[in-house]
Amino acid sequence: MANIIDTATNNGSFKTLVAAIEAAGLVDTLKGTGPFTVFAPTDAAFNKLPAGTVDALLKDIPKLKKILTYHVVSGKVLAADVAKLKTAKTVEGSDVKIDASNGVKINDAKVATADVAADNGVIHVIDTVLIPA
Repeated sequence: MANIIDTATNNGSFKTLVAAIEAAGLVDTLKGTGPFTVFAPTDAAFNKLPAGTVDALLKDIPKLKKILTYHVVSGKVLAADVAKLKTAKTVEGSDVKIDASNGVKINDAKVATADVAADNGVIHVIDTVLIPA
């Protein structure tokens, strides 16, 4: 099995996310022992952001790191466990809201695919980029 970065890269739907992780210098962290739970926005999720947002973030590394770490929770939290939670503390430091009343939503992002296994954690695919308050 591959680590979170290699799993995301091999999937092919996370080119923007992987490029952002590389730009922010977080590759070694997410290839580390973990475990990590990553709410991973697809390329289509990044495309929903206003025009120029991704380019602007790639030039503002502190803000990019803040947004990316807002998509990561320490530990391996599988979908069955996520569904029991109301919030989860992110590596960024603030909480994401979890709503499992109709599918699973993390803030306003719908979990499209849950429990993508990696050897240092788990990926949950989401349809919207999470922006910390």
